[in-house]
Amino acid sequence: MSQENDGKARWYVVHTYSGYENKVAQNLATIVENRRLQEWIHEIKIPTEIVKEVKDGKEREVERKLFPGYVLVKMVMTDDSWYIVRNTRGVTGFVGSSTKPVPLSDEEVLSLGVDKREASVDYGVGDNIQIIDGPLEGFIGVVEEIDLASQKVKVKVSMFGRETPAELGFAQIKPL
Repeated sequence: MSQENDGKARWYVVHTYSGYENKVAQNLATIVENRRLQEWIHEIKIPTEIVKEVKDGKEREVERKLFPGYVLVKMVMTDDSWYIVRNTRGVTGFVGSSTKPVPLSDEEVLSLGVDKREASVDYGVGDNIQIIDGPLEGFIGVVEEIDLASQKVKVKVSMFGRETPAELGFAQIKPL
């Protein structure tokens, strides 16, 4: 299995026995940790979504796998890394030809939302912002904290003469 290797980590799709996705991800994470393979195998994800389910007249949110039987692995493809993933218990193979796994394209990675791009904002802590969406729409607030990873902003909003904390998404506010 010769593989042209530019040393860049890419996302690959690994096929597993149905229902073994969590176990495969856990086993692979343990192998990476124990053998110190973080430079070759960067991330392991199981794409899920939250869906509302009604059971016995009660509505509840349930996490459901988007692609049952598949695990996404961000890795630098080498003969060794291929061998380690391919021989992890519960893995049946990589998606692609039997000799050469095919990485996901950048468009596929973006559409799946597995590689979150860090957002940049044009305001900082202490800046005034206007809330443009949600129940507090129209209010002015002061930025207290910015979390780029989760794309959330904590703000203090003055309403009815009191300072009220609120956590909002980046799309819900704009700088003044």
